[in-house]
Amino acid sequence: MAYTALARKYRPKKFSELIGQEHVVRALRNALETGRVHHAFLFTGTRGVGKTTIARLFAKCLNCETAAQSPHGMTADPCGKCSACVEIDAGRFVDLMEVDAASRTKVDDTRELLDNVQYAPTRARYKVYLIDEVHMLSTHSFNALLKTLEEPPPHVKFLLATTDPQKLPVTVLSRCLQFNLKRLPVGQIAQLMRQILEAEGVASDAGGIRLVALAADGSMRDGLSLLDQLIAFGGGKVDEESARAMLGTIARDHVVKLAEHLAAGDAPALMKYAQSLDQWAPDYAQVLDELASLLVRVAMKQVVNDYEGDDLYAPELLDRLSKAFSPEDVQLYYQTAIIGRRDLALVPEARTGFEMTLIRMLAFRPAGDAGASAGTPSAGVQRSSGAAAARAAAGASVQPPSPSRASGGATSSAASHPASGAGAEITAASWPSLVSQLELGGAAQLANNCVFIARRGPVVRLGLDARNQVVRTAGRVEKLTQALSKYLGETVRIEFESVMPGLETPAQAAERVTVEEFDSARQALEADPAVRALREKFGATLLPDSVRPVK
Repeated sequence: MAYTALARKYRPKKFSELIGQEHVVRALRNALETGRVHHAFLFTGTRGVGKTTIARLFAKCLNCETAAQSPHGMTADPCGKCSACVEIDAGRFVDLMEVDAASRTKVDDTRELLDNVQYAPTRARYKVYLIDEVHMLSTHSFNALLKTLEEPPPHVKFLLATTDPQKLPVTVLSRCLQFNLKRLPVGQIAQLMRQILEAEGVASDAGGIRLVALAADGSMRDGLSLLDQLIAFGGGKVDEESARAMLGTIARDHVVKLAEHLAAGDAPALMKYAQSLDQWAPDYAQVLDELASLLVRVAMKQVVNDYEGDDLYAPELLDRLSKAFSPEDVQLYYQTAIIGRRDLALVPEARTGFEMTLIRMLAFRPAGDAGASAGTPSAGVQRSSGAAAARAAAGASVQPPSPSRASGGATSSAASHPASGAGAEITAASWPSLVSQLELGGAAQLANNCVFIARRGPVVRLGLDARNQVVRTAGRVEKLTQALSKYLGETVRIEFESVMPGLETPAQAAERVTVEEFDSARQALEADPAVRALREKFGATLLPDSVRPVK
C-alpha cells in the first residue's frame, strides 16, 4: 500500500479535530447552528495554517446527509460517514468545485467556471466553489466574478482562500466575510506531533520535536512535512541529534558554552570557541537565533522566579545563567544578537560577521554602568562606554561654567552648575539656571515656559500657563522627565498645573531682560549729545525699531 504523507493522513475531518484557529471555528459553528450562513467567505493566512482544510470542513457541514434532520438543514458536526462526507474527504464530490487560481488566471477560465452557477446542485443541497490562491486571478477575472459573488443563486456558496489578501480588489473584499487565520504556536504544533508519533509508533524525544516545531514557523503543514523528512533521516526515529543534523543547527551545548563565555567576559576563550564551531559548518544566522532564544529564557528566569524553561533548556541551567548575567547585559546581548543576525546578509563572510557580533557584545555596556557585572573583561576589550567611563574613573564630571550678565555691560563671571545626583534639589529661584544647564533639546521650549512649584517625593509639580499648553507634547514631557530624573538621581514624574503662583518663567525672564536692554539702549541714544545736536539742527528723528543693544 502506498505511503500517505503525515500532513494528508492526519488532516482534520471535523472542527473538533482542528488545532488552533478557535476564533474562526467559533464563528463558523455559530453561523451553521443558527442558519445565518453568508454566501461568500474569505480565509487568509500564511501557508499551512488550515485555510483549505477549514473550507473543506465547511463544505461537509453544508452538505452532510445527516444535516437534513437539523432545523436549518446544515450541521456544525458532520458525520464523516455519509457519501457526501466521504467523497469530500477523497476530493471527488461532484458539487464541490476546487479551483487553483494560480493555474487558472485567465478571464475565460473564470467565465467557464461560472457558466454552471445558475444550475442546481447535482446531489447536494449546496454547490460550493472553493477557489484557492484567489489573489492570483487577473483583473478581468475578478471583474467577471464580482456580480456573481455579490448576488449568487441561493444554492451556491463561495469559499475563497489566499495567502496575500492585499492583492485582492476592495470590491471583492467588501462582498466576503473575511477570516484571518493565525500562525500556530510552537506548543500546539509540538503537541500534535507527539500525538502523531505515538499513533505511528515512532520513537522520539522532546528536544527533537521542539526543534522541528520551531522550524515549522507557525505552519502545521510545514511542520508535518519536516517531521516526515526527519523520520526518514533518522532511520525511523525522532531525536534531537538527528533534528539538528537535518536542520543544520549546532547542538545546544555549544550555544550554552558561548553564553557562559559571554557571562564570564572572557574574550579570548569566547573567540577560540566561536572559531571551533567552524568544523560543524553551522548556519551562523541560526546560531545567533539560538543564542538570542537562550537569552530570552535567561531574562524570563530573572524576572519570573518560578519560570521552568521548556524542552530545550532545563530550569537548573537557566537558573545558573540568570545569576551569571546582569539583567542589563542580557538585554544588551540580546539586542546585539538580533541586530547582528539582521546584518549577516551584508558581511563578506558569515563567520566573520558572527565573530564580530560576539566581540560587539563584549565591547559595550549599558550607559552609566561603570562596573563589570560578571567578571573582568579580557585584555583589549573595554566594556565601558567611552566618556562615561572616563568621567567615572576621574571621580567627577566636568561641566562648563554658565555666564552671568553683569550690569552696565561688565564682563561676565563664571558660575558653576549645582551638583547633580541623589542630593540635588530644585527651587523656584534655581529653576531658570537649571533649565539652561540641562540637555533638553526640543524640550527646552516646554521647560522655558514653566515655573517650578514644588517637589513631593518622586513628583515634580510645574506651572504652565494655559495659553502655552501648545508646547506641552508627549515627546517634550518625556525628554524633560528623563533630564530631571538624571539630574536628581532618581526616577521622577512631572505633574502640570495651570495656576501660575506669581512666578516668572525662564522665557518671561529672558523677554524681560531683552526689553530692559532695548529700553536702556534707546535712553542712552536719546541722551547722547551728538544725537541731540542732530535733532536740534536738522530736525532728525530717532527710529526706535532700529536700535539694537551692544552685547
